[in-house]
Amino acid sequence: MGSCVTRRGFVAGAAALSAGAARPASAQALPTGTLRMLIGFPAGGGSDVMGRLIADKMRQRTGANIVIENKTGASGMIAAEQLKNGPADGSVVMFTPSATLAARLTNDSVGFDPQKDFATTGLVGTVQTAFAVSPTLGVNTFPEYVEWVKRNPGQANFGTTALGSFTHFVGVMLGNAAGVKLEPVPYRGAAPLVADLSGGHIAAGCGGLTDFLEHHRGGKLRIVVTAGGARAQAAPEIPTAQEIGYKDILIEGWYTFFAPARTPKPLIDAWSREIAAVVADPVVRDRLVTLGLDPQPGAPDVFAERMDHDLRRWKQIIDAIGYKPT
Repeated sequence: MGSCVTRRGFVAGAAALSAGAARPASAQALPTGTLRMLIGFPAGGGSDVMGRLIADKMRQRTGANIVIENKTGASGMIAAEQLKNGPADGSVVMFTPSATLAARLTNDSVGFDPQKDFATTGLVGTVQTAFAVSPTLGVNTFPEYVEWVKRNPGQANFGTTALGSFTHFVGVMLGNAAGVKLEPVPYRGAAPLVADLSGGHIAAGCGGLTDFLEHHRGGKLRIVVTAGGARAQAAPEIPTAQEIGYKDILIEGWYTFFAPARTPKPLIDAWSREIAAVVADPVVRDRLVTLGLDPQPGAPDVFAERMDHDLRRWKQIIDAIGYKPT
């Protein structure tokens, strides 16, 4: 009986969501012409794969001409600066992880302020930060990796997909908690880091779960721990840092779409509505979960409040670590 009720509830909920996703006759549509989606990381990384997945479904849903532009470098901040100076007519958005904003917190010279220069379309989903090791090490758990580092102190470094972000800080925090000093090595996104982990050119790496999960399954790297509050839905076999004894390590990142801050609210709402409908599509949702994202599409105003809260908390963590950009 319980399963029947659950099924009916799911169908009813899906129907309601579908109805809610339909554009009201009076609502603003997406702009006509070419729509640009900026991604601040290389093709093939987690951010790129998810952004293209959403863009493809949006093209099918709306008929819009959406072009992906990979503006790589500086932990996604090059794309962010281009977005800030982009046209505020709804024709350009940026798909970005929270790592880019966290990196901005450590560098006062960055030419954008996310709270002043961008308008969010709402939360897309949350993601955990993952710590992975090269399969060439022959270790299977984080404690085993710590013992390996103690035997090989000359290789006590890890790659980070975004220097000055939580893919940097989580690695440092894990090392500190385990009593080993781990030095970050910056990479221009996940794809080159994955290649070096697979080839044994670096012993460990830290990035978004979305960047690593498929490569973990394919044996190119081995995720040994995440920084989430609970095991990831897509990877229940991977323990959290809290589970293995590091109670203070808990960081949950997220993904959102930003537009330039001057973009009119009706156009922001149009993007938000279409993105939410795409992310709620069962095929897209299942694929995002497989990639390591927990889809949670939400309203722009609600997410803006969360973003403000998270930025304040992350600044406290950065100050506690004592990180100073070079």
